[in-house]
Amino acid sequence: MRKLCLILVLCAVGSISYGQSFSFGPKAGVNISNYTGKDIESDALVGFHLGGLLNFGIGKNFSIQPEVLFSTQGAKIDGGVDKAKYKTSYVTLPVMFKLRANGGFYIEAGPQAGFRTSEDIPDQTIDHFAKNLDLAGAFGIGYQSGFGLGVGARYVAGFSKVGDFDNSAFTSPDFKNSVIQLSLFFAIPVVK
Repeated sequence: MRKLCLILVLCAVGSISYGQSFSFGPKAGVNISNYTGKDIESDALVGFHLGGLLNFGIGKNFSIQPEVLFSTQGAKIDGGVDKAKYKTSYVTLPVMFKLRANGGFYIEAGPQAGFRTSEDIPDQTIDHFAKNLDLAGAFGIGYQSGFGLGVGARYVAGFSKVGDFDNSAFTSPDFKNSVIQLSLFFAIPVVK
């Protein structure tokens, strides 16, 4: 965590000292999440994400955007009679590399680390459903106006297994997070 803070401070100092742009602001939106894996049958679960972002502009069209988001993810898993909601909450730290066109449209990609904060699962025989750390990669598209208001769509594909339990009666722990995020954000310019 200290290394991440040091990197953010160095990026901020570097971007300001070289006359580049810097902005920050809130971000919120909807998550449509599911689990992917060979042995799991599940349906999408709707959740949300909420947090903030920093954007360090390098040149006219490229920027690095670290974010801190509270994110609810999970899926509806077939429990025999009906589908039960398995929900895990994370604090996620995506670091997106953004390439922006002159008109305001952008593409982005980057890594993400998620730290489990809580879980709400109906199966009382499982003590720890999800692992504490969830590693993922993300890519997306969006539009950001000249004054900072923007919308975006992002897909987050899990790299690490979610399950932190022994094989149970309903599934193997070998599944990963898969999340579509639809966001609204406001990047307030500090340095242009």
